[in-house]
Amino acid sequence: MTRHARRAIVGILLLCAPGPAHSQGRVSAALTPQAALDDLLKADRGFSAASAASDLVAGLSEMFADDVVMPIPGRLFAEGKAKVIEALRLVSDNLTARVEWTPVRGGLSADGQHGFTLGFMTLRQPDGTRVPLKYISYWVKRPEGWRVVAYKRARRPEGDVSLDLMPPALPARMVAASSDPAVIAGFRDSLDQAERAFSAEAQDVGLGAAFVKYGSADAINMGDANSPGFVVGSENIGRTVSAGQPATGSSLSWAPDRVIVASSGDLGVTIGVIHPNAPASDGSQGFPFFTIWRRASPSAPWRYVAE
Repeated sequence: MTRHARRAIVGILLLCAPGPAHSQGRVSAALTPQAALDDLLKADRGFSAASAASDLVAGLSEMFADDVVMPIPGRLFAEGKAKVIEALRLVSDNLTARVEWTPVRGGLSADGQHGFTLGFMTLRQPDGTRVPLKYISYWVKRPEGWRVVAYKRARRPEGDVSLDLMPPALPARMVAASSDPAVIAGFRDSLDQAERAFSAEAQDVGLGAAFVKYGSADAINMGDANSPGFVVGSENIGRTVSAGQPATGSSLSWAPDRVIVASSGDLGVTIGVIHPNAPASDGSQGFPFFTIWRRASPSAPWRYVAE
């Protein structure tokens, strides 16, 4: 075979070879977990930069998926982008305020299609009033890019917080995404059962002990209204949630109504309602939750990583 013939064959093979997997909405096998997470963090920061030049409702809704879920005080959840926008518009200040944020931690599924970010947010009113907030977002990579499918934010008191990036929650390596419905359904069921087991064990060992057992050492909790930052670590979270709880057992129980899970079976989010085990004095029927879970592999136990 002549040198020119070899060159021609190589040229044909290059033309026929598929392009980078990420150009087709998938993650390239050559992409590292950190590089894939950097892409998500870049998207989060980009939405914040755009939001700073818009009103709060428009700024937030730009990053929401059509099937986004957001807890709403007194209404449990707003489900779907249209309902979330409607709920945000009910607060008149949201129509004139601007909001921007900085992610301080992120996590990624091994298939590169799911992730989460959390961080600190500032709402600015036209009169210059500043309202400090914090947020947690669960993202899914769609054809149009990263979009939020579960979102919550909360007020926080004034106080210094670090905007330095915390250690990420990353898989050991990237894997190809699966499109097998049975595989994904199996992962979804395993996460559903983990959340139910979490609640069931709390009834026996107590809320604090259950939160310690089912959380990861680097788990993040939003914290209460008196906490400027996040509560870090399952041990600290257990102490936080056990305040006012009985010495044994739990005054609360819960179960997921919806579970979203990555096709790699290592990252997902549960969405549901926490109910009091006895009638509440104020007549409330419960309050919403969503919890982000991860595990080292599809055979490892699920542990919550952000909630």
